[in-house]
Amino acid sequence: MFIRIKDAVKKYGDGEAMVYALDHAELELEEGKICVILGPSGSGKSTLLNMLGGLDSLDSGELTVAGRNLAGLSGDQRTVYRKENVGFVFQFYNLIPDLTVEENIEVVADISREPLDMEEVLSALDIGKYRRRFPRELSGGQQQRVAIARAMVKNPRLLLCDELTGALDTKSSKQVLRFVEQMNRQFGTTIVIITHNEAIAGMADRIVRLKDGKVVENSENSGKIPAKELSL
Repeated sequence: MFIRIKDAVKKYGDGEAMVYALDHAELELEEGKICVILGPSGSGKSTLLNMLGGLDSLDSGELTVAGRNLAGLSGDQRTVYRKENVGFVFQFYNLIPDLTVEENIEVVADISREPLDMEEVLSALDIGKYRRRFPRELSGGQQQRVAIARAMVKNPRLLLCDELTGALDTKSSKQVLRFVEQMNRQFGTTIVIITHNEAIAGMADRIVRLKDGKVVENSENSGKIPAKELSL
């Protein structure tokens, strides 16, 4: 199993103010699949994503990715794990405003161990024609595609997407999701998307639901549909 989480606990606060962001959560995910994680605000989605990405560590429990126990890593070791294995795509792009599209992607490619070919990534996301433009010259959907390209060029085994369509209109959302789907199909990347949008679950291989820090559903999507057919 590519991702295995067992009895995972993450707490914030003390005494009566203590809150369980993850409350003895259990989860298993296969490699090369698209997983959509749903749940209301405060359910633990972002905490789970941070744990998978090595941005934070559990208080107790087990978390392994590709056989590597993240729970036992130091801060420096988690940094190496993120650099070598994980790509992040956030809701608000986080592009460097004074760099062109190509330069934003190159920043990541230059520090990656086995980056993908720049031209292949630009072509896959259909952004080669924007390579000399700056982020301010792009629409929201175009900027998000650049953010995906920047995450993908490092050739990560795991791509983590945090509300990646939250700031986009319906047309741009569908375009971005189509490109994420293509990344999975073309490069075999394991993709985890956290979202409030129930409709996005339609494109997933696996649907996970969180409530109060617990995984209350982890099911295979037998009715998977292409991203272009989602009713967003």
